[in-house]
Amino acid sequence: MSNDKHDDKQDTRRDFSPEDKIKILRLHLLEKQPISEVCEQQQITPTQFYQWQKTFFENGASAFAKDRTVRTSTLAEQKAAKLEEKLRRKDEVIAEIMAGHILLKTELGES
Repeated sequence: MSNDKHDDKQDTRRDFSPEDKIKILRLHLLEKQPISEVCEQQQITPTQFYQWQKTFFENGASAFAKDRTVRTSTLAEQKAAKLEEKLRRKDEVIAEIMAGHILLKTELGES
């Protein structure tokens, strides 16, 4: 019987948006609903609730940042990483083309 219940939980796994997670956290933190009640209503485990709460408090300072440099720098770093990867791939292609060109010149006896 417990295996059936476990299988049902896996079949009903949901992905919660950040907004949904905050709404769920608010039920306990602001509306003072017991965690057990919130988890039962939302069909999540207390462990999941506490993980969301931990993440929320660890990242809460960014919500109060006046210049939003935390978010901007993260986006800029992601964009830079993508551009560096694109540049690396282009360098590899150019190196292959040049190697083929040099080989062809060598075979034709050109210098």
